[in-house]
This record gives sequence, C-alpha cells and structure tokens, in this order.
Amino acid sequence: MSKQATNPLMKMLIGKTIMFLGLVAAMYFLAQTFMSASKPKNAVNTVYVVRHAEKLTGPDVGRDPKLSETGSVRANVLAELLRDKNISHIHSSNYIRTRNTGAPLAKIMGLEIEIYDPSNLDALADKIKQQSIAGGVHHLVVGHSNTSAETVIALGGVASEKSIYEKLEYDRLYKVEMLKVEKSKYAVRTKLSRYGFRYKEEAEN
Repeated sequence: MSKQATNPLMKMLIGKTIMFLGLVAAMYFLAQTFMSASKPKNAVNTVYVVRHAEKLTGPDVGRDPKLSETGSVRANVLAELLRDKNISHIHSSNYIRTRNTGAPLAKIMGLEIEIYDPSNLDALADKIKQQSIAGGVHHLVVGHSNTSAETVIALGGVASEKSIYEKLEYDRLYKVEMLKVEKSKYAVRTKLSRYGFRYKEEAEN
C-alpha cells in the first residue's frame, strides 16, 4: 500500500480515537457531576460519645492512671464496633485513659486524636459543628463519667439516663445524629446502647 493511501487512513483512525477518548472523558465528567449533585447537601452528622474504658485503680496509680487490661480489651471492642462508621474525627480529653480508649480506632482509621477541654463542652460542640458543615461527618468523643451525658446535651441531644455509676459503668455508647435544618439549628436524635462487657445496675448495691 502506498504512503499516499496509508496517511489518510492513519489520520482517520487517529481522529476517531481522539473523538472516542473525548467522549469517554465527557461521560466521566458528567457522571461525576451527577454524583456530586445527587449527594445530599444536608447529610446527617453522627457523634458517638463514650466514657473512657476501665482504668487501673489503687493507691499507686497516680492522678492519671492508664487503662487496665479489661479497659484495653474494651477499647479494642469499641474500635471494631466503629471501624466501618467512617469516623473522621476522634476527640479526647488530655488524659491517658481517654486517649488510650480512642487510640485503637485512631490507628485503624489513620487519625490523630484531637484534644479538647472537658470543662468547656460548649466549645467542643461548636468545634464538632464547624467540622461537620459539609454534612455526613462522623465523630467519636471520649470523655468521663461526669462529661458523657453533658456532651450529648451540649450537642443538642437528650441524655435522660441517670448519672453514670463511676466505679463500674463503662459501657454506655451514645449516638447523636445531627441534621442541619437552618443556619445554626439542628434536628437532633439521640440513641443510647451498650457495648463490650455489660454493666449490671445491681452492682451499685
């Protein structure tokens, strides 16, 4: 075949290839645009709130005790429970027992633990709301027996259970779902469940 015949054929094949690739790129762009447009703008934000797991006790543990062996097991149970919940922020007070409760999940998710001041839960709630502006953002907050329910309330949720029994109760898991309905207003739903080794109320007596 002569060069004169080959060149027009090659030009035609190249032209069709370019057109095909352009069509594929256009279809991909349209698909991505459709997916972005169809994604809910006000997706529900979820905040899981727990007390730290079991800690070491006794006269020699100091003011900032580590988790006990039982507590370490509970922290890993929590990580397995939440590993598929798309957690993107883990908040902890600056104590060994709270940081170590969130640490297994932080390792799984590749996240840094964000420290908050448990004496200013309104600031924590404001930070969570700012981090969740886009919608569909999920958090874990690790706190204490006297801050877990208060954190739920600061987020606009309802914590109607009686106070956590400080000595033995470590299994409460609050789930706070927040849907932004106006500029600074949220529709909030709260659910309380239990995880890991279960606390029995009769242990208080």
